[in-house]
Amino acid sequence: MPVNRLRVAALLLSLSLLGACSPFQKLLKSTDVNKRYTAALDYYENKHDYYKAGTLLEPLIPLLKGRPEAEKAEFYFAHTNFSQRNYTLAAYYFDQFAAVYPTSPFAEEAEFMHAKSLFRDSPEFELDQTNTVQAVAAIQDFLNRRPESKFRQEAENMSNELQKKMEVKAFEGAKLYYSLRYYQSAVVALTTFQQQYPASVYGEQAAYLKVAAQHELAKESVEEKQRERYEATVANYQSFIDAFPQSKNLRDAEQYYDAAQRYLKDHPAAPAVGTPAVGTPPAN
Repeated sequence: MPVNRLRVAALLLSLSLLGACSPFQKLLKSTDVNKRYTAALDYYENKHDYYKAGTLLEPLIPLLKGRPEAEKAEFYFAHTNFSQRNYTLAAYYFDQFAAVYPTSPFAEEAEFMHAKSLFRDSPEFELDQTNTVQAVAAIQDFLNRRPESKFRQEAENMSNELQKKMEVKAFEGAKLYYSLRYYQSAVVALTTFQQQYPASVYGEQAAYLKVAAQHELAKESVEEKQRERYEATVANYQSFIDAFPQSKNLRDAEQYYDAAQRYLKDHPAAPAVGTPAVGTPPAN
């Protein structure tokens, strides 16, 4: 066969293949709701093809309203989004399902999957943690409403993981303030961190950095604020050594303490208004 005829034959074959409808494409075009629904369940349950299952289910859901099949269709559709990592959509559809079908046998799992979708949507700690806060709240809400749930342990594990992420975020943010020489912001952030995470694995480092940041803040302050801020350095040092007497940062912290004490000794507090100076006889 001449080359040109081979090319024409190949082209015609390609066109015929493109024009042919696959079984899935035929299903999409079918007007048989029951057939499309059965196929969607098969793709989901047996073939684990969540893309095709979801593609079939989405336009079916409004057509199934009022029918018994609607409940499973909506629940599976939410799962197809989760399986394809569309976590924001999955969270929305699971939450919607739980609200519409509160007595469904799938309701408990839907509530859990709503929280799990938000958990999966939580970003790395360096990024904004708004989604993480929402996920923690959703998990806690689930645990409060379903204290005996079979999903309880997994939910608690997710909550712990998110709490650790927020803890790292808070500590690293405070450290960043210190690195950037925003010492007042560092002191505030470290104080907040200590209050929110009193048992943190970063507690020792946070306490030391607070001494260092307070000292640097005092050193850079205007004269009228220095004494108060060096006094705070001394107080922070005392809290640090009380909590971590064997700290590897103890020697550095002592240097900040000694510098603060020298300043306080060389700059005694002015007597309060109305208080006689030392050596001045009291007025008659």
